[in-house]
Amino acid sequence: MTEWIKKIAAQIKNLWGKWSLVQRIILVGVAVAVIGGLAALFSVSSAPTMVPVIDAPIRDEAALDKIVTRLNEEGVKTQVSAAGIVQVPDEKTARRMRAILIREDLIPSGTDPWAIFDRERWTITDFERNVNLQRAIRQMVTDHIRAIDEVDDADVTIVAPVRELFRSDQNPVTASVIITPKPGSDITQNRKKIEGIQKILKYAVEGLRDDNIVITDQTGLILNDFTGMAAMDRLNQIEKEQKIILRQEAQYRAIVLTSLQAIYTADRVRDLNLKIAMDMSKKAIEREEYFPITKKAQTPGLPYDDSILLDSVTVSESTGTTTWEGTGLNPEGPAGVEGQTPPAFKDMTNLYGRMSQETRTHNEVINNEKTQEERSPQIDRVTVSVNIDGQWKWKYDEKGNPVVLPDGTIEREYISVPPDELRSAQLLIRDAVGYNGGRGDSVTVQNIPFDRTKEFAEEDAAYFRKKQIQTTILIFLSGLVILLIAFIAFRMITREIERRRRLEAEERARREAAIREGAIANAEEEGVDVSISVEERTRMELLESVTNMAKEHPEDVAQLIRTWILEE
Repeated sequence: MTEWIKKIAAQIKNLWGKWSLVQRIILVGVAVAVIGGLAALFSVSSAPTMVPVIDAPIRDEAALDKIVTRLNEEGVKTQVSAAGIVQVPDEKTARRMRAILIREDLIPSGTDPWAIFDRERWTITDFERNVNLQRAIRQMVTDHIRAIDEVDDADVTIVAPVRELFRSDQNPVTASVIITPKPGSDITQNRKKIEGIQKILKYAVEGLRDDNIVITDQTGLILNDFTGMAAMDRLNQIEKEQKIILRQEAQYRAIVLTSLQAIYTADRVRDLNLKIAMDMSKKAIEREEYFPITKKAQTPGLPYDDSILLDSVTVSESTGTTTWEGTGLNPEGPAGVEGQTPPAFKDMTNLYGRMSQETRTHNEVINNEKTQEERSPQIDRVTVSVNIDGQWKWKYDEKGNPVVLPDGTIEREYISVPPDELRSAQLLIRDAVGYNGGRGDSVTVQNIPFDRTKEFAEEDAAYFRKKQIQTTILIFLSGLVILLIAFIAFRMITREIERRRRLEAEERARREAAIREGAIANAEEEGVDVSISVEERTRMELLESVTNMAKEHPEDVAQLIRTWILEE
């Protein structure tokens, strides 16, 4: 084996040495091409078969990016073809990813559920076509239900059994729908909306009946079970009728109460009781009226009515006359033969006398009108009751002060509402509510005093508190005046005593100064050397300094004197 390999290698080496450069390049190129083709073949054959998630191509780049991102979040290997078709490794993964995309509403809006029929394959069977048809119908119905504003998500299952030869052996078509309502939606309690979903299913699926449709919410509660909802519908209808009555009562009550409170104030008219009985049933009324025929209409512009009215108009008239004379013997011919006597004369046979009869017939036409109408709803009766309170006034004595009873309360007098005003208020209410005595309406206006015990107690307490505060302020002011007068009197007495003391001191100082000056003068006259004390000399120097200052600065001295006077 080794020799054979060596022999082959030697031959290749000899051939390689004999070839030219061009031949060598061609050989290397062929070898490289063969190796590359084999590598590509192995890579293509070893690659797994990809399955499309959505058969229709996705043209929207944003929607395609969202789908690929969502599939990558699930850890699925994804491939997008040049046509825009998203592919995954196997069919099982494709179904799972398709359910996720449908649940999260990532299927592009332009994707046609019927696109599965656009593919032409040689191996497709009738079964596959039926399956594709059911898938397309299911997807279309699901899209219709999701298009409803109050539905957040929907899951539809339609079962179409195989057609049997005999109708008795045929199983019915069934459908089940699970809807997820949006937050705040009342679709689960609204019968009309659930019936709308039922109609979508019935018109989309051939042979589907109401009994074979089940609609539930996300919790499994059946929503289209209408067998026991008759009583509930009646209660809902009664509730709506009561709301209409309450709204009407509130409107009337507001109008009347506002009017009365504007007249008598809100404190005297606190509430109004109003009840309206309404007939909510539908009534078909057929009425026929007769009225005169107008022969001549009223002339325009005349102040009086010159029209001519007729009770009826003669359409036709006939007159008949019967005259009979003689004994009443009318031969009737041979025996056994019917006579020719008219029936009117047979009863007059064998009578003697004379008769004359005249018959007159008139055909009159009368003007009439037939009316048919339906009434619903209609007010049967209106009852109103209101209480208007009178006025309370304080009683005063001759001095103008309120009269206080022995129990410490203020005496009051009640002034009731006059009957004329009550009747006027009653007429006002009647016109406001559309009073109709023929249907039994009732309006009652009374004058009953309200219980104002608590209010009177608060008023009395406030009055006595005010009087107490006034008395306290008066006593305080009186004491303050007395104190001020005493202070002024004390100040005047003190100033008078001080003035008298100052006058006595000045008089004493004046006398001492006079004695001193007289002594000094006498001593000077006698030539006696008089010694002056230090205090006297200081006083004299101070007096001389003050005198000089007063001469030099008279304004300052005047201001100083004013200050002394104000202080005194």
